[in-house]
Amino acid sequence: MRGFLASSIGVTCAAALALPLTPPAFAATARPVPAAEAARPAPHAGTPATTPSDRRAAEPSAAGSTQSLPLEPLTRDRATPSAPATEQGLPRRAVRHFSLVGVVWDDPDAELHGRVQVRTRTAGTGTWSGWQDVETHNADHAADPDTPERASGRVRGATAPLWVGDSDGVELRVRSESDDSATDSAGHTSGTRNLPAAPPLPSGLRLELVDPGEDDAASSGDEEEPRAAGGANAENSALTENSALTETSAVAEASAVNADLAPFGATEIAALSRTETEQEYLALNAGELTERQLQAKPYVGPRPGIVTRRGWGANEGLRESGFRYTKKVKAAFVHHTASGNNYRCSQVPSLIRSIYRYHVKSMGWRDIGYNFLIDKCGKIYEGRAGGVAKPVLGAHTLGFNSNSMGIAVLGSYGATKPSKSAVKAVARLTAWKLGLYRVNPKGKTYLKSAGSNLHRKGKKVRLNVISGHRDGFKTECPGRKLYGKLGSARSKAARYQGR
Repeated sequence: MRGFLASSIGVTCAAALALPLTPPAFAATARPVPAAEAARPAPHAGTPATTPSDRRAAEPSAAGSTQSLPLEPLTRDRATPSAPATEQGLPRRAVRHFSLVGVVWDDPDAELHGRVQVRTRTAGTGTWSGWQDVETHNADHAADPDTPERASGRVRGATAPLWVGDSDGVELRVRSESDDSATDSAGHTSGTRNLPAAPPLPSGLRLELVDPGEDDAASSGDEEEPRAAGGANAENSALTENSALTETSAVAEASAVNADLAPFGATEIAALSRTETEQEYLALNAGELTERQLQAKPYVGPRPGIVTRRGWGANEGLRESGFRYTKKVKAAFVHHTASGNNYRCSQVPSLIRSIYRYHVKSMGWRDIGYNFLIDKCGKIYEGRAGGVAKPVLGAHTLGFNSNSMGIAVLGSYGATKPSKSAVKAVARLTAWKLGLYRVNPKGKTYLKSAGSNLHRKGKKVRLNVISGHRDGFKTECPGRKLYGKLGSARSKAARYQGR
């Protein structure tokens, strides 16, 4: 695989000059946002008078945006009014359009003990949703301790993101609760006497409202806050040109690392037959296989179709430049995104762009954390940039990101069964990717812990090659229902490999 790691690097610089900044399907309508338009006030409360198409033409968020709103105290203890509020939030208000929500705070090592609930107003109809819970236990999805990504100084604590669809109003409440009382609120019975006092909420709580941008403009530009008009126009023009060149280079860079698998600039890496995949396997491992391995039948599953970052409209200017790799792929950790199941498969590119933006802009990561994402229709998407066949270092399983890959099934699977299509896609993807590294999906492997709440730092942990997130960290992820399907995924993956 080392030869493959190096083979695509040489084409990147030349390709940057040839590759347009936006994918072919996007480039026609991408445009810069005038300052006057960017400063447009938020819509008034009530049902919007404009149609969705009118709104999309006028909104400054066509290229994607994040509104970051500081929370306010909702209640205080009258006996000790100077004490930190145990409930914070935002009263009902109109905001710019968004589709995904999350809450962040200053210290990534601080935990939010309590409950986060949100209500949103559907754009176009003005209908308010009921209260929805946001998953608060999310610290286990992260870069490993002592890595440059974790120590960047930009990382923040955060809830899981929640997909709510196109919305233009929001109301939020965050209530501090002891773990016992939080369990009670989830429907379990226990005595209410002598419950421990609610711990303080983390400092710097903010509500993040993410608009993924439109499908026809998603990979161009990055609107955050309105910029002041006037002044150094020439300087601003130079900065814009510089930024465009940097993003053009990043787009080319992200595409070039898959150039051995698909045409340069492809929006999808095509599925291969078993014979074609075996030929690809020999090419990717050229120079690394022994004579005996060359003569033996390779156990590698047929390559599945994979939507590239260009295919789902990644704004490559958001992430850090360059890529980070681990040595090999010995295991696959399966996750759920805990972002809810209320999405259509046609919305998945927007959902992934939202998660990507939330991971990078709101949580402070270098890129989206997962190596791959799978929707409930069984479609597979490239996650963190660096090449789908390569051992890209992710930020998905705190303590076990090295020598592994992270696969996230989009949705919440604590009480909901994953679709058969999604489970099959997990099997097809692992059969191929693990096969490239000569790993049996039904086998066991050892990974060295970088430190988690389940395994101390330095411990060599024996794991299933296809494991759930909860096998490496004490967490509910990937949800009870999805975790229960991993045995089936292992068996199917082995069969796809011809075992």
